[in-house]
Amino acid sequence: MEFLLCILAGVLVAGATFMMLDRNMVKFLFGIILLSNAANLVIFAGGRVVQGRPAFIPDGAYVPPDDIANALPQALILTAIVIGFGLLSYALVLAYRSYQEIGTVDMDEIGMKRVLGDDQDDLAHVPAENKNQESVK
Repeated sequence: MEFLLCILAGVLVAGATFMMLDRNMVKFLFGIILLSNAANLVIFAGGRVVQGRPAFIPDGAYVPPDDIANALPQALILTAIVIGFGLLSYALVLAYRSYQEIGTVDMDEIGMKRVLGDDQDDLAHVPAENKNQESVK
């Protein structure tokens, strides 16, 4: 079972990387969330997955039995889920506010508008290949 969870975590990391390489800010944010979910799966798989055996020490025993799941990674994952949801909520509101102010979610256009500011009309006559050179000056 741990092997399947590790394969799934690898697929999630690959999907997150693919989404984070896109120019769209919303896809980037969802890529970050996928990456955090992949990290949660890795932590969960590291704590052993045993079906039907709770993580309790039986009465009269001093040590837990051999085949039980570790409860600490499960508690850490619950905390990480709550923190991840708060991060997603804040980032989506920030992206929405940025879209309202700038009018786009394309990261390259946001960078250009940030560099150029309100002087975009001054560069309207400049050809597209020279706009990057003009914005650096």
